[in-house]
Amino acid sequence: MNKRLFTIALSAALTAFALPVVAQTYPAKPIKIVVPFPAGGTSDVLARILGQKLTESWGQPVVIENRPGSSGNLGADAVAKAAPDGHTLVLMDVGNLVISPALFKLPFNVANDFAPVAMVAYSPHLLAVSTKVPANTPAELVAYAKAQKGKLNYAVAAGMGSASHLAGVIYAQRNGIEWGYVPYKGGAQAITDLIGGQVDVMFNGMVATYPHVKAGKIKLIAISSAKRNTQMPDTPTVAESLPGFLTGSFQGLLAPAGTPKAVIDKLHAEVQRIAAMPEVRERLTTLGAEPSGMSPAEFGNWLKAEIPAMAKIVKDEKITVE
Repeated sequence: MNKRLFTIALSAALTAFALPVVAQTYPAKPIKIVVPFPAGGTSDVLARILGQKLTESWGQPVVIENRPGSSGNLGADAVAKAAPDGHTLVLMDVGNLVISPALFKLPFNVANDFAPVAMVAYSPHLLAVSTKVPANTPAELVAYAKAQKGKLNYAVAAGMGSASHLAGVIYAQRNGIEWGYVPYKGGAQAITDLIGGQVDVMFNGMVATYPHVKAGKIKLIAISSAKRNTQMPDTPTVAESLPGFLTGSFQGLLAPAGTPKAVIDKLHAEVQRIAAMPEVRERLTTLGAEPSGMSPAEFGNWLKAEIPAMAKIVKDEKITVE
């Protein structure tokens, strides 16, 4: 073997040896999971479930850092620029993942600047209204909104350009109704104001919303999943009156691009193990969320497919953040 071939072979062998060593020593220090929204929302709830179990598994503290701003893009940008060693992660929702690229000029590229780790869960949106709104069904809500024409206030969880915003815009446009949009930094404050009657209606993730429905603090009108939910079989889907309507809260865990594959694989395997725990599955089910079995590669392919698909919807529906 000549010197050049020997060098290449040695380099390959060292790489193959080094990656498992990286995985064996990971995590070497506390892990930080950035949630780019305020505490109390869907991403925050899921991050804290995941963080607690990771701490128990690996013995390293997992710190949840809420870093809201710019429709969730501020926290995402911080992680995109963090050291790619697996100790700084971000839990992004569908708004950050595939909607923001169509609406904003971002300082990062979702598809290129992150390494997908795991699609943690999917939960449908709930279409909910204040108890002050005299509507209990989709038809009654549409009729009331048309009668009020522009007087209802729609709460936009996680800022303009979020999944909540997009769901409200498409719903209003397809039903021929008008309402004003009130942006919030996160779902928790939006729900608080919906409970208080300061706003009238919203689409929001089931994880964060359903407990308030069960408590009777807000009224549930419909669910955005393709099929009716077993926990609320009498609640219609939005698609029953608007065929093809499907929205929801996809929650993805990502690391900075360049994070060693061995670390990504170890993280992914642990997230999947945690998601399969009976107590975690039971809690997710109670919250209305479903764990996802996507591999990191499948997650990456999902991003590459959904980002242009969402851009087309934004363009076709003439959706803007102004």
